[in-house]
Amino acid sequence: MELVPSKFFITHSSAVSETSDLNAFDKALIQAGIGEQNLVSVSSVIPIGAIQIEPCKMSMGAITHCVLAQMRGCEGETIAAGIAYAYRKDGKGGYVAEGHIHGSAESLKELLKWKMDEMSRIRNVEFEEINFAIEDLKIPMDNYGCCVASLVFTEYL
Repeated sequence: MELVPSKFFITHSSAVSETSDLNAFDKALIQAGIGEQNLVSVSSVIPIGAIQIEPCKMSMGAITHCVLAQMRGCEGETIAAGIAYAYRKDGKGGYVAEGHIHGSAESLKELLKWKMDEMSRIRNVEFEEINFAIEDLKIPMDNYGCCVASLVFTEYL
């Protein structure tokens, strides 16, 4: 069986928890609208013809394929997680790069741009405009924190 995604959406969020980084991760997923799905991490290819849609509600417990970036941290740290994505200029799909750092959204955006440039170079293709979805967070004292960003596939051919 071949699953070829035909639609996707982008989401991102951040959250804190006094209990643990896992709980901060869980809260960030819920706030991003994907906390009730069984997430399956996939790599970086947007299929030919796949279109971006607005975030949508999905069934609880659904197996959900996504490119997921996450960064967890502790009190006083600044963390960031994000994705960059772009379609090929020749119309043959696109690509996604994910990343996470101890640092700012601005620093992560630069790293993601470098990743996308490398993806373009090694494939010898040009990209249309690169889009970014980045979340950063300065974690308050006595808390754990997590940032997430994801390209979520929703329908298949």
